[in-house]
Amino acid sequence: MKIIIGLGNPGQKYQNNRHNVGHMFIKYLESLQVLKLESYKEKIKIYQTDCFMNESGVFVKKQLFNFKTLKPSNLIIAHDDLDIPLGKFHIQMGVGPQLHNGLESIENQLKTKEFLRIRIGVDSRTKDNWINGISYVLKDFQKEESEKLEKEIFPKIFEQLKLHWL
Repeated sequence: MKIIIGLGNPGQKYQNNRHNVGHMFIKYLESLQVLKLESYKEKIKIYQTDCFMNESGVFVKKQLFNFKTLKPSNLIIAHDDLDIPLGKFHIQMGVGPQLHNGLESIENQLKTKEFLRIRIGVDSRTKDNWINGISYVLKDFQKEESEKLEKEIFPKIFEQLKLHWL
């Protein structure tokens, strides 16, 4: 079994923030009919965090503990990544962005970096509109950016997961 957890912050205020792209990906997965098939229900559990990003590790550790036989290698974390431009993503084991408080919290709680990461690019800044990363990830996606994620990027991520990881 695999557990896919999307990182983000709770509450309406953060719902469309770049930092919440992990939550958005989980909502996309919830909308897929294929995941409602019995064959997938036995193989995959999906969650979105219900805490702030900095506390993600406690949430993740609790979910793994609920499935006592699962190891961190059965864990897939979907999260925002400012090191990757919007429209791109990477699925990698043990590799993440330079700074990400949610991932750091998870690594500290699990005492390992060896879990799969869906690194979803959220950076569309240009030299003309450059702002610091902390402020930028708390900004909402533009409508066309959200649509691109829903219609193009999330389906590609799911296809790669099915091919290589699920």
